[in-house]
Amino acid sequence: MSPAQYAVSAAFTLGLTGLTFHRTHLLSALLCLEGMMLSLFVALSVWSLQLNATNFSASPLLLLAFSACEASAGLALLVATARTHGSDRLQTLNLLQC
Repeated sequence: MSPAQYAVSAAFTLGLTGLTFHRTHLLSALLCLEGMMLSLFVALSVWSLQLNATNFSASPLLLLAFSACEASAGLALLVATARTHGSDRLQTLNLLQC
């Protein structure tokens, strides 16, 4: 495994462990998701550059577009949660109360 592949896989793993173990605030969960998406973007970019194929050159941009949409939806949910519940703590959210 090359150092670049190790760095990308370590960044993805750190984002995943942060998402699973530190779920106190919605903002921290969103930041962990963005870190995971950034590591996937870098991995996909490096992979398409190593293959020297033009078929895969659009896939990192497509992933980046989906990541931007995911970030905007997450921030909209964060604002809506902060307005209705008063904080972004995940323990105050209850799916049974609508």
